[in-house]
Amino acid sequence: MSVLSSLAASLGPWGWLAAAAVLLIAEIVVPGVFLLWLGIAALIVGLVSFVIDWGWQLQWLAFALISLAAIPLWRKLARAGETTDRPFLNKRLEAMVGRVFTLERPIVGGSGTIAVDDTVWRVIGDDAPAGTRIRIARVDGATIHVERAEA
Repeated sequence: MSVLSSLAASLGPWGWLAAAAVLLIAEIVVPGVFLLWLGIAALIVGLVSFVIDWGWQLQWLAFALISLAAIPLWRKLARAGETTDRPFLNKRLEAMVGRVFTLERPIVGGSGTIAVDDTVWRVIGDDAPAGTRIRIARVDGATIHVERAEA
């Protein structure tokens, strides 16, 4: 029996619970959510080890499988929490799509500006004189594409 296998066998379920505690405390110190799932996997293996007498090889296999299963579970839980009543909170430009504004400067050569609140934005669209009512058609990054608004 190797040193690693004898150490794993001697620690038993308490070793897994100690590992779970170390991983969960490390999760508090280290940013991210990765160690949380490893700590939960170690906790599960430790608790099951109190009930089932299984070899250290199966314990490590269960730990690995639970840890890997936690990845898609975490992704699903993270996506479920993305719904909000303010979907454009940090997407100011996307919130302006469909709104109508007046050109501050004419669109010449495909480029002009509009004033929105206290900000002047560069827009791209068909040439139009200053004062023309335009609608924001789409946004690509910081590029605002506009079209003439119907009267």
